Amino acid sequence: EAQLVESGGGLVQTGGSLRLSCAASGFAFDDYAITWFRQAPGKEREGVACIKNADWSTYYANSVKGRFTISSDSAKNTVYLQMHSLKSEDTAVYYCYAKRAQPWVTIAALWTRSDYYDFSGQGTPVTVSS
Repeated sequence: EAQLVESGGGLVQTGGSLRLSCAASGFAFDDYAITWFRQAPGKEREGVACIKNADWSTYYANSVKGRFTISSDSAKNTVYLQMHSLKSEDTAVYYCYAKRAQPWVTIAALWTRSDYYDFSGQGTPVTVSS
């Protein structure tokens, strides 16, 4: 059974850092793209960062460029989201989603709505306080 399990969320002060993890199991990790989405109270779910495990290409939302870094460890079947310079507007539940990615598909084409993905985890909450 395919499974994604997020961890690493918590409470952090403005300007602080956190690293989220997305542990994958039950599917061919290298054949998938993993995207972090987040959803703040009263807002729609939005994409944060995406990585295509086959070639480690990445894509970021403009709101997190320069502050967040997505990375992938194939040996551990885990994707990470390193977050720096956190702001109050980063407060949200963070989810990782997986989508089968054919070799010829570009990372830009994988940047899409969460309901086009194959499956997701249960989420991990991040609260940034001032």
